[in-house]
Amino acid sequence: MLQLYTVWAPEAERVDLVLGAGGDQVLPMKATGGGWWALDAEPGDGRYAFALDGGDPLPDPRSRRQPDGVHAPSALVDVGTFTWTDDDWSGRQLKGSVIYELHVGTFTPDGTFDGAIERLPHLADLGVDVIELMPVASFPGRSGWGYDGVALYSVHEAYGGPEGLQRFVDAAHGHGLAVWLDVVYNHLGPDGNYLPRYGPYFTDRHQTPWGLAVNLDGPGSDDVRAFFTDNVRQWFTDYHLDGLRLDAVHALHDDQAVHLLEELAQLGDEIGEASGVPRVLVAESDRNDPATVTPRGIGGAGGMGLSGQWADDVHHALHVTLTGEAQGYYADFADPQALPKVLGHTPFFHDGTYSSFRGRRHGRPVEPAITPGWRFIVSLQTHDQVGNRATGDRLAHVAGIGRAAIGAALLLTSPYTPMLFMGEEFGASTPWQYFTDHSEAALAESIREGRQTEFAEHGWSAEVPDPQDPGTVEASTIDWAELDRSPHAQLLDWYRTLIRLRRRLPDVSEARLGEGAVAREGNLLLVRRGELNVVANLADEPGRLPVAPAAEVLAGFGEVRLEGSEVLLGPASIGLLLAPPPTGTIPVISG
Repeated sequence: MLQLYTVWAPEAERVDLVLGAGGDQVLPMKATGGGWWALDAEPGDGRYAFALDGGDPLPDPRSRRQPDGVHAPSALVDVGTFTWTDDDWSGRQLKGSVIYELHVGTFTPDGTFDGAIERLPHLADLGVDVIELMPVASFPGRSGWGYDGVALYSVHEAYGGPEGLQRFVDAAHGHGLAVWLDVVYNHLGPDGNYLPRYGPYFTDRHQTPWGLAVNLDGPGSDDVRAFFTDNVRQWFTDYHLDGLRLDAVHALHDDQAVHLLEELAQLGDEIGEASGVPRVLVAESDRNDPATVTPRGIGGAGGMGLSGQWADDVHHALHVTLTGEAQGYYADFADPQALPKVLGHTPFFHDGTYSSFRGRRHGRPVEPAITPGWRFIVSLQTHDQVGNRATGDRLAHVAGIGRAAIGAALLLTSPYTPMLFMGEEFGASTPWQYFTDHSEAALAESIREGRQTEFAEHGWSAEVPDPQDPGTVEASTIDWAELDRSPHAQLLDWYRTLIRLRRRLPDVSEARLGEGAVAREGNLLLVRRGELNVVANLADEPGRLPVAPAAEVLAGFGEVRLEGSEVLLGPASIGLLLAPPPTGTIPVISG
């Protein structure tokens, strides 16, 4: 049976189809217009590549599978043969969801989709709604974070390949869990990136931290944009994914009237409407601009219409409060007003204010009437905030279990959409470090040296783990035996309780920006949302806070005890109290 092979190579004068794992058969392709080439041919063993103008065979830019690595021939795969069992799946809306970010390669010792499937009951029992997978597009070697992917249509073979991802999504839907995928469209990794040989996928008209920008607005950009829109369509239709997290969209430079983000958002909406399953697109952006999630055509700000966006300012304010660290970009968040501002009023501490780290004003205010809080994804820990520390130490390692529990309560009672990072829910003792598996010695050494230099410049004195050492991956793999051990079991129960209360209490589930009140005196903290009072003691000695006479303790971590008109909080302890809201300002006393 003949197979149709197509490729876009607008600058080539000749394109050959190279068939077979050994490249035994070479067939000239036909130009079909617009820079496209095509040929019907017998597929043989299913391996194939393209040779441009007599050059070496190259993998297909739209390859669905790279079984022998990103430098080897591509392999045909029919994703339509998988038998799905999720016909009754209706999806999950962003509003009201709790997200769980995981890395397939270190989530379980197997490091595969099938290994992760075995842990789905844990996630369902935890109470999360959405699994956000870190990138799974094929990248060099076996192990890596995935942000240096080079075959954006292909699923990483070591994880289980295309069918492994389909099995995982199908199983997750069976447990009532939506699945999002982190995709990287702002750059490709340095090892195995063959796109520039095929055509004008990149441009020097713009620059990014990784070098040349993706060509979204120059000559030839129509087909480059189609490369990404078709990729979105693939994830939603062929893999039944519920959402995509778009990495660092501030590096997607696009001067066209309709920005690529707006185009992707519209495509997601169309697929969602046609399928009856909502499709969510979430942006990672450091611009602090609510226009990213402002509905298209509303607000006069040229809204992109994405479903949501990450808001790292909330993480930074929480991290500084819980750890006392204030170096680098954390410096601005040592401001006493940082935590009250982001927990009570806006996800952006910098909403047009001066950023000392950037040396300029940054951000734009959020209008709650246009952009509700649930459109902002906030976190206590993420792959970035843990993995980009020198030794990959987690919050519980830095601040202790008690303060990690305090952070969990502040996060899960916030007016935003909370996201957890794998292992956070039980205070995993394993770090999560940066690791790679490059075969090019010079590239591997440059990464080692770059990490050492970067952390030295930021004052980190600890020895930075070798990214290329397989032991770094092993050290970063979750140890699931900890679930039943103390204090991990207690923290896990606390997370389950908080997620359950988040859904049960309207003052949290329906919380709006600007309606909360936050007060702090020393190490004592009070957050009030309607009748819910979140009281915390960050100190290593007991503290007391005044409460209403009719207060009731809903839940607590550490020592939380009502004594008349006060609540006693033990060291690094937190309580959730139900009490009628008083009039006037929030009183805070120490003791």
